[in-house]
Amino acid sequence: MSQIIIKRALEWFGVVTAIAYSILVASNTGNEVIGFLLLFISAVAIGAWAFLCKHFGILLLQFFYASAGIFGVLRWI
Repeated sequence: MSQIIIKRALEWFGVVTAIAYSILVASNTGNEVIGFLLLFISAVAIGAWAFLCKHFGILLLQFFYASAGIFGVLRWI
């Protein structure tokens, strides 16, 4: 697979999982654990994309989002 395809896949997978996370957490339907897990997955995907594209500010931000995802899961289980 080419670098361009990998980068696009990581970027858009991260975006879609972040959207799903936002909807699940905001809906207050008891699916918060899944939502925070999606936040973590999104942060990993976007973090990998940011690293490959040398967007180090975004990469740093993803470390905090990943930490929030872990914290959220631990609080809800």
